[in-house]
Amino acid sequence: MSAMPEFPVVLTSLQHRCRSAEGSLTGVCVLPDPTGSSRQALGKWDLSDLASAETQALPLSDDGNGPEQSDGIECPGACIAEGSSIEREGWADHVSKDHATHAGFWKQAGTVKTESLVFLGYFSILSGKKLFKETTEFHFKDEGWFGKDTANIGVDKLTHAFDTYLLAEFLHSRIHRRSNASEGDALTAAMLASGLMIFNEFSDGIEPDSGWSVQDVAMNLAGAGFSVLRNTVPGLKEKVSFKIEIVPNGHIYSYEGKPHYEQQRFMFSIKGAGFKRFNHSPLRFLDLQVGYYASDFLNKDREAGIEPKRHVFVGVGLNVGELLFGNSESGFAKAAYSALDYVQLPYTSIRYDTTGRFGT
Repeated sequence: MSAMPEFPVVLTSLQHRCRSAEGSLTGVCVLPDPTGSSRQALGKWDLSDLASAETQALPLSDDGNGPEQSDGIECPGACIAEGSSIEREGWADHVSKDHATHAGFWKQAGTVKTESLVFLGYFSILSGKKLFKETTEFHFKDEGWFGKDTANIGVDKLTHAFDTYLLAEFLHSRIHRRSNASEGDALTAAMLASGLMIFNEFSDGIEPDSGWSVQDVAMNLAGAGFSVLRNTVPGLKEKVSFKIEIVPNGHIYSYEGKPHYEQQRFMFSIKGAGFKRFNHSPLRFLDLQVGYYASDFLNKDREAGIEPKRHVFVGVGLNVGELLFGNSESGFAKAAYSALDYVQLPYTSIRYDTTGRFGT
């Protein structure tokens, strides 16, 4: 049997690695005093913890006040950072409410006050412009979902989902860092994003050719909901992306209207780079895709008697972010890698869809 390490080493190791019984990240654990003479104090020790700590014990630093840290040793589990923040094992790990620096919706929302006000102002300007056009009393409109008789064959609905998802992801990235990964930050971001998008929807209710659409609101909530899942389920962010692809048309890019929607393809991408088994394989540069787009629904197409087409596709796409920036640590590379987690560049995929079309 190997000799037990000296007690100060074990104690320090335990203090820097402790977790709650449920496995959630906590602050500094309070350990019973091992120097006490009472049997009650000694009875609080769990010998299995000591045995585990023996294999993970770190040598003391020269001053004897804490474990020595070196470039070759990483602190496993939850390491106590400066103040009350905690370094986590993964993006989806969060600090429980009992130990969080920003517990609750209002404290977390307060970390993105400036961003929220900017978006509120932007949506107010968009909505306010409609007041200078012809308006009607506030009304609802059933726009349908993905039927061929709908205005945009459902592409506009996926646009609502993606826009809210993207806004929730942006807000969450800010809240997550500023609140030190406090539990509930993903839900806070989703609620803020949904609220801003629903606020913007109200102006549709006064347009003569539109109306407040329950379908739009439902898709807004769906997009925000996927952001919550992606930022709370361990490994999901690394393995799955919700992306948009914009295919250039005769005008390169159409800002609004049916031509704008016809350019868009939406997809869920399962990323090879998110699986450890592919870390050193070319498969890390590839994504499996499942997506949707529509065609032949422009006004001129309908007037010509052309039937709108719905395209549900499967395919393989190139993960351009992983290919170009996967091993780079520069600020630009990290920003580009993050952006390409939401955008699929056109002509970088091979797909087969429900109309029998095979190609990019």
